[in-house]
Amino acid sequence: MAVTADAPVLLTLRASGLGDLLTAVPALRALRRHHPEHRHVLATPAALAPVARMTGAVDATVPAFGADQPRLVPAADAAANLHGSGPESHRTLLASAPRRLLAFRHPAVPASAAGPDWDPTEHDVERWCRMVRHFGIEADPRDLDLDVPDGPLPVGVRGSTVLHPGAAAPARRWPVDRWIALARARAHESHAVTVTVGPGERALGHAIADAVPEVQVVDCSADIELLFRVVAAAAYVVSGDSGVAHVATAVRTPSVVLHGPVAPSRWGPPPDRPWHIPLWSGRSGDPHADHTDAGLLELSVVDVLLALRHLGSYHGEGVRCAS
Repeated sequence: MAVTADAPVLLTLRASGLGDLLTAVPALRALRRHHPEHRHVLATPAALAPVARMTGAVDATVPAFGADQPRLVPAADAAANLHGSGPESHRTLLASAPRRLLAFRHPAVPASAAGPDWDPTEHDVERWCRMVRHFGIEADPRDLDLDVPDGPLPVGVRGSTVLHPGAAAPARRWPVDRWIALARARAHESHAVTVTVGPGERALGHAIADAVPEVQVVDCSADIELLFRVVAAAAYVVSGDSGVAHVATAVRTPSVVLHGPVAPSRWGPPPDRPWHIPLWSGRSGDPHADHTDAGLLELSVVDVLLALRHLGSYHGEGVRCAS
C-alpha cells in the first residue's frame, strides 16, 4: 500500500557507518513489512541516505551523526533502536514521544523494560533480527542483498580485482606495503587491479598506485553509489573489516575479508555464502587501538592470494543470481 505524507511515523535509529547500516538491512526490511501503514523514517548519517534508499525499506531519512546528536527527531508513533543497547540511543528516540519503543532492555530507561537482553557476543545481523523478533516481527538474517542503481563506471573496473585498503580505525588497517605486494602479485598474474578509497584515504590509494603503475585508483569519497557500482562490477574484492566488506556481501561479489581485532563470528560475512572468505588469526584485540592489530599482522599476502585462488570457482554473474 502507498504510504501518505500524513501516515503515522515509524522512526528507526542507525546513526553509525556504512557497514553498520548494511548489517541492519534485514531488520529494517522486517520493520517495514510489519508496519505497512507507517511512514518509515531512518535517522542515519546524511552520506548514507542513498544506501538507505537501496534497501527498499525506508521512506525518508533524517541526518544523524551519533546516538545523542540527531539533526532532526520527528514526532513518531513508534520508534525502533537499531543503533545500540542504550541508554543514550534510547533517550534519543524517546525525544520523539513514541507510543511504542522497540529496543533492547536497559535498566536506566524504564521505557525499554519490555525489550530483550543485549548479547555482546552475537553477530550484528542476528542481533537486530533477534531484537525485532522479540516484539513479534519476523526477520530473516539472510535478507542482505541490495540492487544497485545504474550509473557511470570507470573504464577498466569491470571484472577487476578491487582492493580497499582503508578502514575507520588504525587497528583494522593492514599495512600498506602488503597492499602493494598484493596489487603487484595480482597485476603480475594479468589481473586488472582497482583500488577504491573513501574520505581521507586518497594518499593511501596513490601510494599503492605509485608502487604498482598498473593499478587504477577510484575515489568514492563523494559518491557512495559509485562505490557500490565498482564493487558490483568487480570480479573479486579484498578489504579489511570495513564497510566495503559488507558492500561485497550486499551485491554478492566474491570477497576476501581481513579480520583483525574482531572475530568474523561477530562482524564477518554470512557463513552460508562460501564466495566470501574471512581470514582471521584467531585472536581478538582492541578495535579502537591506534596501531595495527597484532592478529591482523599475522595475515600474509600469500594467505590472501590463496584465498583468491579458491574464489576462482565463484567468479561471474551466477554468484549474484544465487538464491
